[in-house]
Amino acid sequence: MNRAPQFVSGRQRLSAVVVGLVFLALAAFADNPNSIIYSRHNLSVSSPGPVHATTESDVCVFCHAPHGASATDGPLWNHQMSAAAYTPYSSATLTALNVTIGQPNGSSRLCLSCHDGTVALGLVGSRAGGISMNTAAMPAGLDNLGTDLSSDHPVSFTYDAPLATAAGDLVDPGTLPPEVALDRNGQLQCTTCHDPHNNQYGSFLVRDNTGSALCLTCHTLPDWSGSAHAVSSKLLPVALAVQVGPAKNGNLIKASVSASVAHTACASCHVPHAAGAKLELMRFSTPEKNCIDCHAGDGPGKNVSVDLKKLSAHPVSMEPDAHNAREDLVNPPVRHVTCVDCHNPHASSGAPGAKTQVAGALAGVAGVSAGGGRLPAVIHEYELCFRCHGDSAGRGPALVPRQFVQTNTRLEFNPGSTSFHPLESVGKNAGVPSLIPPLTTSSLVGCGDCHNNDQGSATGGAGANGPHGSAFAPLLERMLLLTDGSPYNPANFALCYKCHSSSVVDSSLATSWPNHRTHIEDYKAACTTCHDSHAATQPHLINFNTAYVQPLHGVINYSSTGMNHGNCTLSCHGKDHKNLAY
Repeated sequence: MNRAPQFVSGRQRLSAVVVGLVFLALAAFADNPNSIIYSRHNLSVSSPGPVHATTESDVCVFCHAPHGASATDGPLWNHQMSAAAYTPYSSATLTALNVTIGQPNGSSRLCLSCHDGTVALGLVGSRAGGISMNTAAMPAGLDNLGTDLSSDHPVSFTYDAPLATAAGDLVDPGTLPPEVALDRNGQLQCTTCHDPHNNQYGSFLVRDNTGSALCLTCHTLPDWSGSAHAVSSKLLPVALAVQVGPAKNGNLIKASVSASVAHTACASCHVPHAAGAKLELMRFSTPEKNCIDCHAGDGPGKNVSVDLKKLSAHPVSMEPDAHNAREDLVNPPVRHVTCVDCHNPHASSGAPGAKTQVAGALAGVAGVSAGGGRLPAVIHEYELCFRCHGDSAGRGPALVPRQFVQTNTRLEFNPGSTSFHPLESVGKNAGVPSLIPPLTTSSLVGCGDCHNNDQGSATGGAGANGPHGSAFAPLLERMLLLTDGSPYNPANFALCYKCHSSSVVDSSLATSWPNHRTHIEDYKAACTTCHDSHAATQPHLINFNTAYVQPLHGVINYSSTGMNHGNCTLSCHGKDHKNLAY
């Protein structure tokens, strides 16, 4: 039997096409194990996650609706928007770049309609009365960002070529890969890093972030690729490893190398959401904890934690929140020392250094030149030390009271001084018979030759090198007694005897000053009673300790009259020396 021809309206045709496309899309989703159906963004009753509807089976309805959706909020947007006012991210770096982060807009605002926790998850326009859920709003936790976004990566700002150029550490957005997309207004949004429909890489990331590949699509760090934090295969401590990694269906993604420093890279220290320290989005609120977690006994790095607790140490915990990436190198508003004042975690490596150049551990750190100028990256170790121990107004007094007071080490080591330990240039004394080979009068020394860990490799120990902490003040690698009165023991002056032979110093040989033995053995004088370890305005580092050397008739004077000869006018160890010749 012949049927009469059926006439179908344009709307019916369109509806049939849309329904067909929806079924095709759902079928494609069902075939894709990374699709929204198998992710926490499926809030339907079939959700694999802990938050879901009690009866609703539609997956897309929580965000989209084909009819009656918002025409202004987003693509067929169905979820009620949040009316919250947000506290956006801010930092000294953004202020310096004249960038102010405003209220979220675009796709970021859509995401926050669920993720700020202020709107019921089932409150959608296409279901009268909303959708019944097993929990009303977003539960507390990392998924609930709240309304305070000051500890979250900034969003809804224009990311353009001028900003990248001004910042210096951002790539030109024109070179971003297609999956890392800005919105139509050139703004960075949540969807620049997250694809809400695809959880292939965990945490709905738009690409695999192994080795921080996603972070590095925008952030460019010139020395990063060769740094220890970029290449180290050492494993993170377990307590930190369990916190690192993107989440997939509520579980952290772990691979055989996922707990290595190189695998987690930026994520070892930085987090894009709910950062402990807001300004740099650091994982922990206490700055040094971001370093100490790995540089402790069970971490991949040397155990610096134990050194920082020693009798003499750089006080990294005294002003933990004072450091600012844009602060004045010499006189910041609050005097402080943190790990990143001396180490650049994005450049630091294990490369060895020579006497005239810094080791890789100090690579990429700003400093102060011998002439007092600011340096973006130090070449010599002393240029780093001069930041705090040179022209700084808060450098403090010397441990030893001196006849001639100078606490500015930058000025002390000036090659124009009368005498100095050869830090910047070789010394002026052509005859130093006590030097232990291979040292000669043409040798140079570094600050770290004297100021170092007492249990580092230079003393035969297994500890970390560097002036993190020592049993001997002021951060000395070996014992140096600073007071008189103790029976002579070479061990009390181990630091001096590292370079100067004790058998030559403590002798009456013609090659050495014969009265050394008399002073250090008979009168129990310390090396520092006569000699200033850094430099002096008199020959042979002579700068008397005024706690023991007193004026004679108002005069303290030393004059050199030739090799191993001189005369003194002063009073010490109970005797007066009036122009006494040696």
